[in-house]
Amino acid sequence: MSSSRVFQASRALMAAAKASASTTTKKASSSTTSTTAAVTKRVTGIQQVKPISPALGKFLGGASESSRSEAVKKIWEHIKNNKLQTPEDKRIIVCDEKLKSIFNGKAQVGFLEIARLLSPHFTK
Repeated sequence: MSSSRVFQASRALMAAAKASASTTTKKASSSTTSTTAAVTKRVTGIQQVKPISPALGKFLGGASESSRSEAVKKIWEHIKNNKLQTPEDKRIIVCDEKLKSIFNGKAQVGFLEIARLLSPHFTK
């Protein structure tokens, strides 16, 4: 009999705690949305636009600066459109003249080499 009274009391306390937590969450979420809208994010890392080499600029259509992610995206677009991946192993890219101009004249590159071969084209 006394145990049921304890459980009833704990249910009442939990219901009150649950109700106050939901109002606190609503207040917190409304205050964070107003502050995040006023804060401008600084672009860093691979999204940051940097000056590029003339060879990479020519490949990207005459651009003088680009982000790493945009450059990689354009390179993969060129690879897919010209079907430059080997059919038996899609990780190997057979370079045409445009890709050779930015990949140090290599005839073939692995897809993991692309980022390393692009690094010298981005000036600091």
